[in-house]
Amino acid sequence: MERYLVGGAVRDMLLGQPGADRDWVVVGATPEQMIQAGYTPVGRDFPVFLHPETREEHALARTERKSGRGYHGFVFHAEPGVTLEEDLVRRDLTINAIARSDDGRLIDPHDGQADIQARVLRHVSPAFVEDPVRLLRLARYYTRFAPLGFTVADETLELLKTMVANGEVDHLVPERVWAESERALMHDEPHLFFYLLRRAGALARLFPELNDLFGVIQPVRHHPEIDSGVHTLLVLAQVAAAGGDLSARYAALCHDYGKASTPARMLPAHHGHEERGVAPAEQASLRLGVPKALRDAGRLTARWHTHIHRLYELRPATLLKLFEGLDAFRRPERLETLLAVCDADVRGRLGFEYRHYAQPARARAAFEAARAVTAEPLVRAGLRGADIGAALARERTRAIADVLAG
Repeated sequence: MERYLVGGAVRDMLLGQPGADRDWVVVGATPEQMIQAGYTPVGRDFPVFLHPETREEHALARTERKSGRGYHGFVFHAEPGVTLEEDLVRRDLTINAIARSDDGRLIDPHDGQADIQARVLRHVSPAFVEDPVRLLRLARYYTRFAPLGFTVADETLELLKTMVANGEVDHLVPERVWAESERALMHDEPHLFFYLLRRAGALARLFPELNDLFGVIQPVRHHPEIDSGVHTLLVLAQVAAAGGDLSARYAALCHDYGKASTPARMLPAHHGHEERGVAPAEQASLRLGVPKALRDAGRLTARWHTHIHRLYELRPATLLKLFEGLDAFRRPERLETLLAVCDADVRGRLGFEYRHYAQPARARAAFEAARAVTAEPLVRAGLRGADIGAALARERTRAIADVLAG
């Protein structure tokens, strides 16, 4: 029985990057032998065991054969006679198909080290097209490693296009699409994930609401980049550069979905795109199965973002309506998400990257003034029922007006 460190841990070690989870492949063993050695079985589809001390995953070397469509359409074969090389050939990319023995020897049958040096993401074998999750994983790897100079091999990009053309990508389950997308969104340059999906033709299948924005024009005076899809990904890039959390990054994707349905006669203006954006933002979130907090962030940002841009034009009562629409008095983090996207929305335009944008600070000040007004004094004054709500709104409106006038 021999074990080898495989996959991301070896890749990241060679790249000098912080280590990924350490995964091991075991050659020459049976499940019974693993259990007798103290390993705990955890694999459902194929034999995987946890080391008795480190709790790191150890999988028996295996081969796989395509038996149906989608991620689960495989038959796995694991027995002591399966070699390390047979296990490595089923992996996705050459940089992930390198093994390291306990004595430090590298086993690299597919020249993954050369591709690391050349900064190339390349598939191991034509069987790459059999698993649609690999398309998502490759897009995520590209998002992570492009800042290090990595590109996708031309022949691998062609395989991605094949996976879209033959319908394999249509068998991706929403949970897996979101799982990979969520991880990609938290990388330093998450917009690259969506650009690669678009180059492969997969964006229209997986994120149709985003894909529909490409080719939709905007007023060049306000949007020198012109294209609504390009603008959306510039906004995402700005949110990420500012260290925005997942809610802000996801809301950035959704904020302009309404522009895809702007009537042609109105272009390049997009009056009313805020209200039109609510339904597609909700539709995309439900299809992907994103958590409710993110779904709310996408929908609310689509609806209210231009109110922040027009803050100095708004009446105090309208600004209070915005705060109430966000339910910000109970969930102030929603306002912070909206402000983060609005700031990025201004800077996510060619030549606007360093534009001063004072609205978030003024909106926060107005909100804090309104939040400081509570119902307690009104109750002590003898107000009851609906009169409390009406008086609270008046006092909060007055507090907002004082801030806006300052």
